[in-house]
Amino acid sequence: MADIDLTDLDAFAAVARQRSFRGAAAVRGVSASSLSEAVRRLEARLGVRLLNRTTRSVTPTEAGARLLERLGPALGEVAAALDAVNSFRDSPTGTLKLNVPVIVARMVLPPIACAFLAAHPGITLEVVAEDGFIDVLAAGFDAGVRYDERLEQDMIAVPIGPRLQRYATAASPAHLAAHGVPRHPEELLAHPCIRHRFASGIVALPWEFERNGEVVRISPTGPLVATMLELEIAAAEAGLGVISTFEEALAPSLAAGTLVPVLTDWWPSFSGPFLYYAGRAHLPAPLRAFVDFLRERAKER
Repeated sequence: MADIDLTDLDAFAAVARQRSFRGAAAVRGVSASSLSEAVRRLEARLGVRLLNRTTRSVTPTEAGARLLERLGPALGEVAAALDAVNSFRDSPTGTLKLNVPVIVARMVLPPIACAFLAAHPGITLEVVAEDGFIDVLAAGFDAGVRYDERLEQDMIAVPIGPRLQRYATAASPAHLAAHGVPRHPEELLAHPCIRHRFASGIVALPWEFERNGEVVRISPTGPLVATMLELEIAAAEAGLGVISTFEEALAPSLAAGTLVPVLTDWWPSFSGPFLYYAGRAHLPAPLRAFVDFLRERAKER
């Protein structure tokens, strides 16, 4: 068995975990055909079928499941041993894969990512922006970014970006001229509102407001529900309704005067996002470099 290629074992493990050649290929940044060929070579060497393949699914056979169970920790140790050499470099190399919410990718990550990559030219950063809540490790990511209400309990969390954010509410001058300026959140029920739909299909309801410990939740209606923040802001600027979203997203429109802030004393605040990752003895060098970068950045503020 000494002639079995370690990369073929690694390819099998990736496909077996994802239960998909395409899914594993997307995570690893290779072609599905190359993974398929690697698994075929491994099965031929072992003389045992490891994966059951149909047009709709890929599942490990009993032999494949047994191999994956023993192989996973071993491959992890090999990867950790090889990556340990990275710590002796002046600047670590490798790929760092992050899964982040869309709003973080747009409003928080750009200056952080650019400064990090400038400081670590040997690292490649791969970012997938999506609003679905997934198991980032099972999906092949090194770490994820989430807000504290979505953090898994067994993960290590490191602050990233602003430590306090707010939801802002605004409308165009034309809308306010036609419908009046709301003085209380419940008055928004008489206004058309622009609403957001998450990738999961859930509409962001209710809208929540807070002032001096008093919390008000409303379920507004309106002419537009969208998954694209740019479309929502454009609709609000066009006078189609009131919008409520991250303050950072509305900042350019508020500065330009195309939107006017309303109910500012009711804007709710919340803690900023966190980078989270599994606690383990050895972190991949690119992830360790990013964690250290974030902590040093926090000290400078």
